Amino acid sequence: MIRVDAVAVRIPSLTSTSGPAERVALLRERLAAMAAPTALSCDLSLARFTSFQIGGSADLFFDPPSLEILAAAFAAAHDLAVPVTCLGGGTNVLVSDAGVRGLVVRLGKAFEFIRWTEVDYATADVEAGASTRFIRLAKDSASRGFQGLEFAAGIPGSVGGAAQMNAGAFGGEISQSLTSLVVVSRCGEIVEKSREELQFSYRKLALEAGDMIACLRFRLTRSSVGRLQQEVARVQDKRRRNQPVGYPNAGSIFKNPPGEYAGRLIEKAGLKGRIEGGALVSPEHANFIVNVGSATARDVRKLMSLVQEEVWSRCGVWLEPEVRFIGEWDEAEAAVS
Repeated sequence: MIRVDAVAVRIPSLTSTSGPAERVALLRERLAAMAAPTALSCDLSLARFTSFQIGGSADLFFDPPSLEILAAAFAAAHDLAVPVTCLGGGTNVLVSDAGVRGLVVRLGKAFEFIRWTEVDYATADVEAGASTRFIRLAKDSASRGFQGLEFAAGIPGSVGGAAQMNAGAFGGEISQSLTSLVVVSRCGEIVEKSREELQFSYRKLALEAGDMIACLRFRLTRSSVGRLQQEVARVQDKRRRNQPVGYPNAGSIFKNPPGEYAGRLIEKAGLKGRIEGGALVSPEHANFIVNVGSATARDVRKLMSLVQEEVWSRCGVWLEPEVRFIGEWDEAEAAVS
């Protein structure tokens, strides 16, 4: 376990009477001293950083240039009692219209890498930065002749986000080949956790609140390059045929209930094509809600609530959201759970 202290910066002292705005201002000064000005933004709209293209502004938005500075930023935020939100690749999330208070961290180019080490002819270890696109990692693995991640060839978003939700498809899950994670804790510690220490379940990884995944390590086994590339092509073709294209969305909106498919239940309830404001239940795949051009986060949550109630009424199943809700929500908006 490594502790990385925050970069030393001369700032006004924090007092017991400092409010949220003062704390955010102090944190802004610390972060500005840690990295280039382009790494830090204030009151930045998050809509362009999400696949839904929906969401309000972040008080502070930070793209750390290194693992050490990421840890230092977390330590500074913890010291100042400023809340931290990890955005990841922006898929599988819905950001509130009111935005996000405190600090939003999104990992960029510094955490976008793939490093290979062949253990022997039959196996290889691969290390991927958390912001690396999952599809890129799946294709790279197949082209090198190592199996275990080809199911991910149609899953959008980052590798770190995929681990956070234990992403899977076509019988595979990211947890099956993962060997360890490097995470930064909310108080600024860099810790590597082995697969045995991690608790995965369906579409979920149990991490301590506030922890952020920085790097992932996998062990893959040798297979035929031709066979793997054919499998990647098959997965991508199936995704293209069965999922909506042309409109922003966050992927599957609800988790599949045991022994059933959420999309099938939503279709059975007659909800394909149902619209709320600018949010539409996709006519192509009922477990997708798409932004037809002017959707707000409130529209999406209202439509999700309607879907939950209708499916419960007609099928007796309560659908659990797969998307993660980020930011400030009022009582009516927060009713979906």
